[in-house]
Amino acid sequence: MLAIICLFLLFGVTFAAQVCATQAADIYETRRGSFDGIGKFYMGREIAHVMGHQAADWLERPERKAEEGTEKLLPLLGIKPTDVLADIGAGTGYFSFRMATAAPQGKVYAVDIQQEMLDMIAARQRQGAPANVVPVLGTESDPKLPAGEVDLILLVDAYHEFSFPREMGEGMVRGLKSGGRIALVEYRAEDQAVPIKTLHKLSVKQAKAEMAALGLQFVKSDESLPWQHVMFFAKP
Repeated sequence: MLAIICLFLLFGVTFAAQVCATQAADIYETRRGSFDGIGKFYMGREIAHVMGHQAADWLERPERKAEEGTEKLLPLLGIKPTDVLADIGAGTGYFSFRMATAAPQGKVYAVDIQQEMLDMIAARQRQGAPANVVPVLGTESDPKLPAGEVDLILLVDAYHEFSFPREMGEGMVRGLKSGGRIALVEYRAEDQAVPIKTLHKLSVKQAKAEMAALGLQFVKSDESLPWQHVMFFAKP
């Protein structure tokens, strides 16, 4: 009898794993892609190539402030001094350290999948940058955030490069507190005048669909930045 039960349990676990694998495979479509994409499509959108750490200087370029209105973004986020924050695709920490200054009694998880980027963040901290930034080495499918701890997640021009957007999205939702928010900053796909490659842009319509698939509720889109949407979504 025990052997039968064990076989049943083993079969059940194996079947469940097969179902999960099938469902994951059904989320994405692979076909011939464009020059700037990886040939993998999610909800009709081709995923863009990741910007490597070799291009880190572009994140810190002097003209970024004027081009993107970066100083306008932080006030839009509504950060409280004690907030626990996350910067996904943190890169050099351009926004991580600004967020840390706005939340001096809180902390910022600076998440990136490239150790080289996190090394740059650590080097800046050794030179006096805010210590309440916590570098986190994520993976392509998991941001490695602590469950239910984060008040606000910021993603600046990063989400469109996620190789596994559904899994990353689920990881972000797990990390959010109830009522926590995601601020998705992306170049406006609706505006041909924005001088950015097509796959590195995202429309509000597409963002709403992808965030809704995660169970997130659309709050608003702010259009006050020169090139980017600032789209807010909340965890119920």
